[in-house]
Amino acid sequence: MPNIHSSISFALVNIPVVINPIIRNNDTSFNQLHEKCLKRIKYIKYCPHCKKDVKEAEIVKGYEYEKDNYLVLEKEELAKLKVENDKNIEIVGFVDIKEIDPVMFEKSYVLETENNSKAYNLFCQALKKTKKVAIAKTIIGSKFYYCVLRFTSFGIVMTTLYFDEEVVAEEKQIKDDYKTKELDMAIKLIESLSMKFKPEDYKDEYQNNIKDAINDKLDGKEIKAKKTKQKEQVNNLMKALEKSLKQYK
Repeated sequence: MPNIHSSISFALVNIPVVINPIIRNNDTSFNQLHEKCLKRIKYIKYCPHCKKDVKEAEIVKGYEYEKDNYLVLEKEELAKLKVENDKNIEIVGFVDIKEIDPVMFEKSYVLETENNSKAYNLFCQALKKTKKVAIAKTIIGSKFYYCVLRFTSFGIVMTTLYFDEEVVAEEKQIKDDYKTKELDMAIKLIESLSMKFKPEDYKDEYQNNIKDAINDKLDGKEIKAKKTKQKEQVNNLMKALEKSLKQYK
């Protein structure tokens, strides 16, 4: 979904932007083939009741309100339900980023300025100075979202949010069934493993293995399993903490 033209609606200020994905899928793409002839498999839409292939124009959307009974919503009816100003990214307020649990974050996009917009640059500085993030609403594709706009080194990044009812995890009370000494050791272990976050240091080992294997197989080489180190198992919590701390000191 590259180069989607939109605008940030900031009260009466309108800021033209271009929405671009900020993440690129790094997974190696495979096709499904028929083992016998190595030709690609086709996906055919088939109606088992009519015993025939179905064309796209013959397909409608149905909601199953009870077992095997469907309520059909026509395209025209669905169009009537669209939210107004769906082309805009409408700001509804500003919050501190720490108020939003990262579990709510879904997908991120970079909002780029059109023609080095003065309003865009001003909005960036205002977010930077106030250390606030904007809560906004918009539609991407056909789906309605609330999202967060924040100032980053990439410019303004928009991250769509999951709705509260989509998050199925429940808050849990953590029991204090550990000893003070065990907690102290755990804190020391965390401190000994503390470091600066450098995203360039973290590589997709599995995908790199796949790419290496593809090159090896193309060169007629055998694909060999990667060697894995056997981790020592320590069942006693205190001993595990002590040995870990000695290992990382």
